[in-house]
Amino acid sequence: MKKVAKKAGKKEAGTAEIAEVVQLGLPGVVRQGLREVIFDQGMQVVLAMLEEERTAFCGPRNKQGPERRARRHGHADGELVLGGRLVSVRRPRARDEDGEITLPSWAAFSARDPLNERAVEQMIVGVSTRKYARSLEPVDQKLRTRGTSKSAVSRRFVAMTEARVKAWLERDLSAIDLAVLMIDGVYVEDHVMLVALGIDADGRKHVLGIREGATENATSCTALLADLQARGLRTDRSILAVLDGAKALAKAVRTIFGGRARIQRCQVHKTRNVIEQLPESMRTSVRRAMRQAYGSRNVKRAKKQLQNLARRLRDEHPGASSSLEEGLDETLTVMTFGLPQWLERTLSTTNAIENLIGSARDLGRRVKRWRNARMIVRWIATACIEAEKRFHRVRDHRGLRSLLAALRDGEHDHVAQEENAA
Repeated sequence: MKKVAKKAGKKEAGTAEIAEVVQLGLPGVVRQGLREVIFDQGMQVVLAMLEEERTAFCGPRNKQGPERRARRHGHADGELVLGGRLVSVRRPRARDEDGEITLPSWAAFSARDPLNERAVEQMIVGVSTRKYARSLEPVDQKLRTRGTSKSAVSRRFVAMTEARVKAWLERDLSAIDLAVLMIDGVYVEDHVMLVALGIDADGRKHVLGIREGATENATSCTALLADLQARGLRTDRSILAVLDGAKALAKAVRTIFGGRARIQRCQVHKTRNVIEQLPESMRTSVRRAMRQAYGSRNVKRAKKQLQNLARRLRDEHPGASSSLEEGLDETLTVMTFGLPQWLERTLSTTNAIENLIGSARDLGRRVKRWRNARMIVRWIATACIEAEKRFHRVRDHRGLRSLLAALRDGEHDHVAQEENAA
């Protein structure tokens, strides 16, 4: 009984002691802030880890032994990455016969890459370089910190994005089984950034590359496609090229892919071009008629409806009529393959790449002054890299295998016609 009472007494005493510590410590925690306490304890843990690693090399302090491979060499000033900034600390040192030993934990904690990644992430989510320091978690004011100034953050962002963009623009494309190609441009001041988006046979989207040019002309487009070809993209097989109707884009695609490229003109762009040449009173009805034709999923019916509409517009609105008739067959290309409904809708317009261009524009709006074309390339490429992380497979993607089969059957027919003509 005495032993039981003794144990019960110890337990009660222990509980009371814990309660007293919590009660006494809580005001201090509240005054300092939980985050500061965590940072402070984290720093203590890091320093303890470093000292433990030094002991593993040097053995226990003031003791000789066969396991001792090095000797202690005091402390030195150093910096660790903490919460998006550099924090000054006194790091333990150790030396052997070959010189100073780099402690593994120090090599990991002092790496600059996490700091660079943090700067890039903050810029992408909309934090300006001037407000970078305010966006970070506060640390103990007793710690000496640096690396949060506007210029320091800007340098890290430039260095990190340049390295990332360079690797991204040079990556190998040979593994992509391309089924669909889309090209569009985003204008930034006096420059146009051409962007190429690909959809592979499994329905996955890939930003293939970008190219800076003065205008959206055939020369710039051909240079973009030639670069993709040099990086391994197969151009000796048939594809469907979905374009906004610009003749320069179609010319460049045919230059690189030859007769293996089937052109699909964006139906949204075609509709917009037509109704912009009509009075307000007619736009709603004409837009409805064109959408009804494009939604019929029957090539002959759609073509007849659009031809009838062009004929009705010819006398009073010849400009709109001519716009509708120009390249009309190419707005119906995708209907000829008998694809699933959602896949046909996806490939009838350039909406997929328009969404990508929209992401690039949103990120570019955060820049107050464009210094040069190199800066434009870096920002637009960074926007494309970030957008690519959020890509999903296209709906009804299984129909892409049928599309490729139909394209390659048409390629054989095209080759046979050329041989017969020769």
